[in-house]
Amino acid sequence: MSTANSAKTYRPNVAAVIVSHRYPQVCEILIANRSDFRNDVWQFPQGGIDKGETPQDALYRELLEEIGTNDVEILCEYPEWMSYDFPSKATKKRYPFDGQTQKYFLVKLKPDAKIMLDTEVPEFNEYKFVSFDNIFDYITHMKKPIYRKVLDYFKDEGFLS
Repeated sequence: MSTANSAKTYRPNVAAVIVSHRYPQVCEILIANRSDFRNDVWQFPQGGIDKGETPQDALYRELLEEIGTNDVEILCEYPEWMSYDFPSKATKKRYPFDGQTQKYFLVKLKPDAKIMLDTEVPEFNEYKFVSFDNIFDYITHMKKPIYRKVLDYFKDEGFLS
């Protein structure tokens, strides 16, 4: 992971830390397993911000595209953009971008929200809800330091336990 560098280009992106509808009585966070990798790669739903979209508009669109629902309530927004570089083996796939700069949102699923991974272009093949304390048993990739910083912020703000 590195910080943004003016010589590099970063794709604007949103990411969602999703708590279940049982929040705040039960604090469980959704992670999903990417369908385009052979090994388990668990992450938060995320996606690019299209030209003319606000981060909030992109959040709702991406959630619908990736988990089949955008029936959520925004609880909190991470105050900064978080940037990371793509691994060197992925740079050709992600050209012309060197990495992504992300705006993170903490959102709560509404009680009637239905998660459906069989979307038009499925990105995930499985999802689960895990506790704050167990999330890093699943998240092992390059975004782990960013996830830790974002989750700690939401915890320090009183939203996660």
